[in-house]
Formats: sequence, structure tokens, C-alpha cells
Amino acid sequence: MAKCDICGKGVTFGIQLSHSHRRSNRAWKPNVKRVKALVDGTPRRVYVCTRCLRSNKVTRAV
Repeated sequence: MAKCDICGKGVTFGIQLSHSHRRSNRAWKPNVKRVKALVDGTPRRVYVCTRCLRSNKVTRAV
């Protein structure tokens, strides 16, 4: 679910490093919102990251 339908931004994996340098796996999830947008002229609910919303890559349906 944590994937943008517009730009394809998804989960990024890496290593969390504590103060004592114990390493553990972790995931960075994008800030994805479920919005009603126009897709091919019809309103549909899609998952869109906030970067795409802010840069007007999505036309919101009312």
C-alpha cells in the first residue's frame, strides 16, 4: 500500500543504528495519502505521495 500510483515512490530499506552501534533493519515509508483524483477523465481513489500532490501532478476530483 505504501506506494505512489503517480511516481512509483515506494518503501526504502536500510539499517537503523543505535547509540551503542547495534544495527537493525528498518524501512522508510513514503507519505502516501488516499485521494480522489481524475484518472483518464473519471474520478477514482488512488494512493498519491504528498510530493506529487504539492507539485500538482494530480488533478483532484471534487
